[in-house]
Amino acid sequence: MDKSSLAHNKWNCKYHIVFAPKYRRQVIYGKLKREIGKILRELCERIGVEIIEAEACPDHIHMLVSIPPKLSVSEFMGYLKGKSSLMIFDKFANMKYRYGNRQFWCRGYYVDTVGRNKKVIEEYIRNQLTEDKNYEQLTMKELFDPFTGESVKKGK
Repeated sequence: MDKSSLAHNKWNCKYHIVFAPKYRRQVIYGKLKREIGKILRELCERIGVEIIEAEACPDHIHMLVSIPPKLSVSEFMGYLKGKSSLMIFDKFANMKYRYGNRQFWCRGYYVDTVGRNKKVIEEYIRNQLTEDKNYEQLTMKELFDPFTGESVKKGK
């Protein structure tokens, strides 16, 4: 079965969560990506949240998680973003200067409940990085006309 249980209850609470670094800075790559992944996994294990699928894109993170009903989603996100910010700044001290008040993550997040389409969302998260790269290549806009050197207006 796809259900978890405690002494007197069973649950199947899965959520698709997306959140981003402050100012949507593209800092999640290379060594930092791996370390942020370790930190998020460790924090989820501490409170009993199962990470089903996750992907760290350069400027945001997708997670498919199973959260026990004793935790609300907002409680979980407050814990995850708050503790991970502190751990990231402890591990990477030079980032304190880029993020003045030790807030690594944006204020909000996106959350969606997962019903019967868990497989579709897992696949979406798994392919998110390649989809982002493909989208960036399709939407490359020129700020300056390469032939005249003049700035391009928004309508063009």
